[in-house]
Amino acid sequence: MSNDLSANTQLWNEDLAPTSDAQRTWRWYHFAALWVGMVMCIPAYTLSASLIEGGMSGYQAVLTVFLANAIVLLPMLLIGHAGTKYGIPYAVLARASFGTTGARIPALMRAIVACGWYGIQTWFGGSMIYTLLGVMMGAEIGGAKIAGLGINGMQLLCFLAFWAIQFYYIVHGMESIRKLETWTAPLKILICFVLLGWVYNKAGGFGPLLEQPSQFVEGGKKAGQFWSTFWPSLTAMVGFWATLALNIPDFTRFAKTQRDQIIGQSVGLPVPMGLLAALAVIVTSATVVLYGKAIWDPVDLASRMTGIAVLIALIVLLVDTVSVNLAANLVGPAYDFSSLAPKHITYRAGGYITAGIALVMMPWKILESTEGYIFTWLIGYSALLGPIAGILIIDYYFIRKTELNVDHLYRDDGVYSYGNGWNMAAIVAFVLGVAPNIPGFLNAAFPAAFPDVGALFKTLYTYAWFVGIAISALVYGVMMKGKALPTLSTAART
Repeated sequence: MSNDLSANTQLWNEDLAPTSDAQRTWRWYHFAALWVGMVMCIPAYTLSASLIEGGMSGYQAVLTVFLANAIVLLPMLLIGHAGTKYGIPYAVLARASFGTTGARIPALMRAIVACGWYGIQTWFGGSMIYTLLGVMMGAEIGGAKIAGLGINGMQLLCFLAFWAIQFYYIVHGMESIRKLETWTAPLKILICFVLLGWVYNKAGGFGPLLEQPSQFVEGGKKAGQFWSTFWPSLTAMVGFWATLALNIPDFTRFAKTQRDQIIGQSVGLPVPMGLLAALAVIVTSATVVLYGKAIWDPVDLASRMTGIAVLIALIVLLVDTVSVNLAANLVGPAYDFSSLAPKHITYRAGGYITAGIALVMMPWKILESTEGYIFTWLIGYSALLGPIAGILIIDYYFIRKTELNVDHLYRDDGVYSYGNGWNMAAIVAFVLGVAPNIPGFLNAAFPAAFPDVGALFKTLYTYAWFVGIAISALVYGVMMKGKALPTLSTAART
């Protein structure tokens, strides 16, 4: 890379620059551990609950989760290729298609979604500490709610404590996150087997839920409605990792080889996600025997344990949520915020901004006011992020043939500056990819305010991620056909 490019502080800083050989320390098992670490999380566990409550059998729920993650693995590998080949993060890769200035839009879109998740997961972590401390002390803790906040003093302290634990890793950077993921992944797998053994012994088997047929069979409560439940469920499951499918170059830029990122991700994502869904179904099935009702919330389940088991459960759930939140919801926005103003915002400063937004957004209020937040939230932002993935993939593979001029990604007068830094083909493709899903989203999120949305738009919204990625890919491909300038690949790794 040309030395004079570092002078362009509007597009370059040390964190956004291509990774050096010395920084490429991630092998395939680090990527596998990263994904095992992220997959084994409370929201992923409870996703299976939403499927079974929707009428699926345990087998159907597990298969749906596995299929969704096999689908989302494809854009992960395709977009991740550029990170490994050129050592660039997502926010820089987006400049090739959106333009050196226009790339701030997909960066900001990704960052906003991640900040929402970061705050919500931080609240979950604080809630765990609060719930399990109450169990250990044998009494309700915290007292009256604080005016204006809507939570009591102890809940606030637990939230701030969990926020502070994560802050340590922001200060110590990417390498500390890699080490955390690598060490915690085996622990999480071990805990899963321990949990299975515990419920098997306590319940004397795996419980009645496993034997229940789906509600879609003939004579069932929802006979003949399988597909109308399956498609929105699949879209929501895809949406769960739609954020990571975009910013996966933020991790793959540290890979030693393409083989490392491809094998690591293929081993680490679909199978563990399917197995976690199976674990959730089995454990919850046993809770029917133990407690007379299905308990899908692992925090609620842990709070019913006694003795040392409560303390172990607390530590495991905390480690789990820290590792997931940092990898899935901190790394991406830290780079994204840095790309908005490289001269003033480093990766670390981007992390501070993300953590700061998590504090001021008061995530408990968002969770209070959003009905069915998982499905509305997941499908809603998958409709936003799917089009970006479509544009990135078409640009990198079909327009550029995986050849990028890395120097020009950091120049405001290069081939990726288009018209004043904006590639209107990408902007138009993005808008057209999002537009068909807006009416369906408004109806799903605010049914009272938007009751008269047509059946066509509701159906389209069911397939939000797929609709968005297909339309934007097609529009961008047509608009860019024959327009790509020939570029020489520089600083590439194969």
